[in-house]
Amino acid sequence: MISRVKALAPAIQDKGAALLLDGHVELVGRAGGDGAHLTGVETLKEALPTLKPDRIAGVGGLTTRHESMAAGEAGADYVLFGEPDARGQRPSIAAIAERLQWWSELFEPPCVGFAASREEVFEFAAVGADFVLVGDLIWNDARGAAVALMDAEQAIRQGYAAMPVKAKAEQG
Repeated sequence: MISRVKALAPAIQDKGAALLLDGHVELVGRAGGDGAHLTGVETLKEALPTLKPDRIAGVGGLTTRHESMAAGEAGADYVLFGEPDARGQRPSIAAIAERLQWWSELFEPPCVGFAASREEVFEFAAVGADFVLVGDLIWNDARGAAVALMDAEQAIRQGYAAMPVKAKAEQG
């Protein structure tokens, strides 16, 4: 796995993107990753001494507002809302959008919305998500990943353009 990450790292990092490993905190430094995506507040707290201050520690699997705030207080570099759980279940789009809007209006660390469709990409950008994670939406598109990625970028731009003026000012 270290060899695979080392092979991918330059292609990702040279484009200005961060290479985050899903879990595998112990491999981040050895493999040249920029940080780790973690699931749950306790996992985040356990990983922070290994990752901080030089690496990114992002967290998902946050099912309540309290958990989200605890992750932010613990030092998460970002919080992710809307990703599928172990059974593949997700909150409703409205619930994800509500959580993103709430977070973006009140807290400093960036929030990320996990989007499973172009419509979700637009919606999450429109409510103030700092980032939108698109994953399988891109790779499963019959038109190809490049076209799907351009489509997602357009949806993000349209979503941000649709944000209320006050929210745009707060996004900076």
